[in-house]
Amino acid sequence: MYRATNILQKPPSSIKMAPDQAITEPMNVHRRAYVTFLAGNGDYVKGVVGLAKGLRKAKSAYPLVVAILPDVPEDHRQILVSQGCIVREIEPLKPPENQTQYAMAYYVINYSKLRIWEFVEYDKMIYLDGDIQVFENIDHLFDSPDGYFYAVMDCFCENTWRNSPQHNVGYCQQCPERVQWPADLGSPPPLYFNAGMFVYEPNLLTYRDLLETVQSTPPTIFAEQDFLNMYFRDIYRPIPPLYNLVLAMLWRHPENVDIEKVKVVHYCAAGSKPWRYTGEEENMEREDIKMVVKKWWDIYEDESLDYKNTMSNFRADPDLIKALSETAVVDHMAVPPAA
Repeated sequence: MYRATNILQKPPSSIKMAPDQAITEPMNVHRRAYVTFLAGNGDYVKGVVGLAKGLRKAKSAYPLVVAILPDVPEDHRQILVSQGCIVREIEPLKPPENQTQYAMAYYVINYSKLRIWEFVEYDKMIYLDGDIQVFENIDHLFDSPDGYFYAVMDCFCENTWRNSPQHNVGYCQQCPERVQWPADLGSPPPLYFNAGMFVYEPNLLTYRDLLETVQSTPPTIFAEQDFLNMYFRDIYRPIPPLYNLVLAMLWRHPENVDIEKVKVVHYCAAGSKPWRYTGEEENMEREDIKMVVKKWWDIYEDESLDYKNTMSNFRADPDLIKALSETAVVDHMAVPPAA
């Protein structure tokens, strides 16, 4: 694994932004942003819109960049721009040809997420999947010490893990004392994170090494998540589950979850996507699930959180403008927080 200090470059001219998001030349600014990924013409665009509005409600000081594949239709791109997102098109990235049966067939698309290491106009970024919602401000994670990869440990208990050795022996890193790792299998596996949320530093040398390494690494069932765990194993630092609550934790490890303190919810359990929710799938009838789904919809349907409405408030509040200029918000962008 190759690590290097950041190599900075000008923002690409292909970036699409709302008209109010003019960029001026940064001067000694710690440039930060959230980033998510979107592919295809399906309904995941709703998730990204919800995420943009959630970051605004949480009063984040940083923008949301959306890395999109070329197959995202123009009307979806315009929706994202209208919500204040910075839309950046990336090329698809495919792993080597193989016969791997991914845990989910669509996981192969997620290798394209590796392109976000090229976004070196930012010093540090927080990646969030499109099926994630931020309910409380997490900007402080940008202040984590440099040189490490931060993410939340995953859970091995769901059936999507059924082909893994961890699942087969009943071992989970969320409660390693419950089932001991068998001695005849060697040392316990290294800590393993969920790649739906992570804090990282864009870097061109790392980016090029990622692309080179992925082409010589046989794909495995969890696709880019397995790959990132392998690549960043030596510098991975766990952060608490409240920064990426995988919903299965509610019924697999409730002792590890204080729902009142959770800042980020990951709607990755089967049937939990709020914009598709019916309540019919297993565990989806739970009251805590219904509660977090309703919280997502409350944000998504709140028109006061639409970018155009927050911009009107932003222009009318000189004190807010002054405060933002004094704290040197990202790239001196003339936008409200969490655009």
